[in-house]
Order: sequence, then C-alpha cells, then structure tokens
Amino acid sequence: MGQSLNPATLRFAERVSVEMIELGQELAPRFDAAGLIPVITCEDDSGDVLMLGYMTAEALRLTLATGEVHYFSRSRAAIWRKGEHSGFVHRLVELRVDDDQDCLLARVALEGPGSCHVGYRTCFYRAVAQEALAEDAVVPLRQIETEAAFDAETVYTGLPNPTKI
Repeated sequence: MGQSLNPATLRFAERVSVEMIELGQELAPRFDAAGLIPVITCEDDSGDVLMLGYMTAEALRLTLATGEVHYFSRSRAAIWRKGEHSGFVHRLVELRVDDDQDCLLARVALEGPGSCHVGYRTCFYRAVAQEALAEDAVVPLRQIETEAAFDAETVYTGLPNPTKI
C-alpha cells in the first residue's frame, strides 16, 4: 500500500456518470450526508469479518497513505487509527470498493489477538440462536467466540467505552 504518501495529495474522482462509477478505473466514493462511508473489515488470511466501521474522506486518505486502517468513531466524533491504543493494528492488504462505490471492504493483516473493544477476536462474536426463536419472546443470541482474545479492561484502561445505550 502507498506508505509514505502525503494523504492531502490523494484525490478521489468526481462522480459524473453511472458508467464511470460502476465500470470506471478511478475511485469515486459516495459518502453519506454525514460524510461517512461504511467499511467492512476482514482478516486477509482467514476471511473472517472483524468489524464494521466508517471512514471519512480524511480517514480513507490516511488509510491509503499509511497502509494502516483509520476509521471515524461516531461516538467520539474523531478519526482513529486501529491499534493506536491497543497496539492491535489493521495493516491494509487490499481495499475493495462495491459496485456503486458507497461501501468499502478492507482486507487486513491483524497485528494482535483481536479487533473488538470488548476483548474478542472479532466484533461478531455472537449469532442469533435461530433454533431457540419463539413467538412473543425476545430474540436470543448464542456465543460464537467462547473466550475473549485479550483483557479489554487492561488494554483500554482509562478510555471511555464507545458503546452507547
């Protein structure tokens, strides 16, 4: 990836036609009204989905320039580099864009035991327990990852929990 590039010099194409967006050879991302684009992050080796995050244009440029994935935290209203506190960096292997360029897929090399701020390897550590679905009952979950990959309280000591009620 383009390590040592100046992120301010990276430009995105103007979205001028459907054909250009769907079949063109230039990145023309569509950010939402809040200036965000969703990014699905998966581990390159296993294909496991690690997390879903968001990027601003600046976070996207920083990611491309440094080779380390930067996200925009909606709860903190700030850009953050994955691993800046934990040391568990998402090293960019490949960045894909979907057909209408409004969603990204980051394939990463995970440097560390996990990605989740709760301490699990992925943020998708639970699944709907479809076998236990019942009418007029709360939809149950089952644990996919049975043990945390790291101690989140130790790793993120002093930082506010990004989960909002």
